[in-house]
Amino acid sequence: MHQVHRVRYGADESQVAELHLPTGDGVVPVAVVIHGGFWTSSYGMELATPLVKDLAAHGIAGYAIEYRRVGNGGGWPATFEDVATAIDALKAQRRLDLGKVVAVGHSAGGHLAVWAAGRQNLPSAAPGAAPKVILKGAVSQAGILDLVGGVRENLGGQAVQSLMGADPAADRARYELASPYERLPLKVPVALVHGDHDRIVPLGQSQRYRDAATRAGDNVTLTELPNAGHFELIDTDHAAWRICRDEIERLQRS
Repeated sequence: MHQVHRVRYGADESQVAELHLPTGDGVVPVAVVIHGGFWTSSYGMELATPLVKDLAAHGIAGYAIEYRRVGNGGGWPATFEDVATAIDALKAQRRLDLGKVVAVGHSAGGHLAVWAAGRQNLPSAAPGAAPKVILKGAVSQAGILDLVGGVRENLGGQAVQSLMGADPAADRARYELASPYERLPLKVPVALVHGDHDRIVPLGQSQRYRDAATRAGDNVTLTELPNAGHFELIDTDHAAWRICRDEIERLQRS
């Protein structure tokens, strides 16, 4: 049975994470798993639990993080600060190869994973700046990577505006700090995985990011999954998840 450690990185009940370590006592690479749910308190870390268990079974420390979400104290900037602080808390854990930390996130979690991968490029006063743990890359599972585009597409029924607390027209600077699309180039490898039958987050989100990241000179790949929808990517019995896990391993080896 693999080891599970509960990590508390703040006083709020949502400022918690679970680290699932492979059996044994050797040093292992890490995958930070960030759940989705349009950043709302209706969804929680339980969405990530099957993934971190699977990662631990395959020799990777799976680190499922919870964070303050819209409806329980989250939004800009709290959600971003929590993700950053949770990742930096890995510094205090044992057996981890902190040179091989990759973030993986689904949907809204994909947004946060890719945002976190570019933290070292943030202005010094920005939420999440000056990371203590530098990510080697990120895997976006049908991520919402263009927040301004997400407003235009009305994703999740104004979920982006609820996260950001403003429309892009009212506070463009906030979006320029929070949206991976606006942060390009991230100068960190990013692997995008997206189903071509996704009716919740359109494939165009990943295609648009890939095109812009490529133009900016970033190392980015997009795997389009035929006949796959939104949730297959977090189903550990589905080939879509195995593709995501392969991408995590590829980035850790690079």
